[in-house]
Amino acid sequence: MRATWGKSSACGALIILFAVAMTSQAQQLVIPVWPGVAPGSENWTQKEAATKSATGALLIRNVTQPTLTAFLPDPSIATGTAVIVCPGGGFHFVSVENEGAVAAQWLSAKGVAAFVLKYRTVDTGPTEEGFRQAVAAMMSSIGKGGGPSESMRKVRALATADGRQAMKVVRQHASEWGIAPDRIGMLGFSAGGVVTMGVVMEHDASSRPNFAAPIYGAIVDDNEATPADATPLFILCAADDSIAQGGSVATYSRWKAAGFPVELHLYARGGHGFGMKKRGLPIDHWIERFGDWLEEEGLLGPKR
Repeated sequence: MRATWGKSSACGALIILFAVAMTSQAQQLVIPVWPGVAPGSENWTQKEAATKSATGALLIRNVTQPTLTAFLPDPSIATGTAVIVCPGGGFHFVSVENEGAVAAQWLSAKGVAAFVLKYRTVDTGPTEEGFRQAVAAMMSSIGKGGGPSESMRKVRALATADGRQAMKVVRQHASEWGIAPDRIGMLGFSAGGVVTMGVVMEHDASSRPNFAAPIYGAIVDDNEATPADATPLFILCAADDSIAQGGSVATYSRWKAAGFPVELHLYARGGHGFGMKKRGLPIDHWIERFGDWLEEEGLLGPKR
């Protein structure tokens, strides 16, 4: 979820560029997560806006209407497996490119239907300056070991509800999109990993992920009871990530002790928020390890 900002282009131009990039993907479509206004944010008035990180990656903030952007594979290589990709952003923005579209494209090339979830975020105000200040305050609090703000806790619950509803939407349309309803999982980065684990910990039959992969985001509250139908987990982060390392190890230990399927990858270096960005480190190949795990779980083979 780490981001710093340089000069940003006009929001409208960024949104147009993003739309062009998205529509260039084969069989691209954008699906509303909720049939109407998302419950719990009916009175929100903030306007969705786009900006860029210092590296030029697209970020979306002030999200009020969650959507799924689909990256469907060529039918000739489709496996029937689907992954809902939940980008990070500290619940202040959604990193729809580095932790969204790029990962979704990789999955689609492997025959996996991928759906990037744009979930609800904290109101960071109408201006870029206000946005930068809000994110800087959030990062400063995290750096000092502080917990999430009240606004972040409230939005976390709404974003997790968006994750559960996204699972239901993909499962409801499984036959339409060539997906096996029992092969739908979630891949979440940072705050998106928190959303993913929130769905893993609390769901019904229609919103239960068949597998999940929290990437530097495997955080579970100690007072939460592990569900009896716990989802198989692929957990990954860097050992030098002070935000996610402890929670990732603890979640692995919890799943392992309960006898639930779980795999942990802990790289020596990589920090927090690497996503799909190459850093010249072994962690650059993390998504290939995720692909190995999917194959081992029988999720990259032909549809059943």
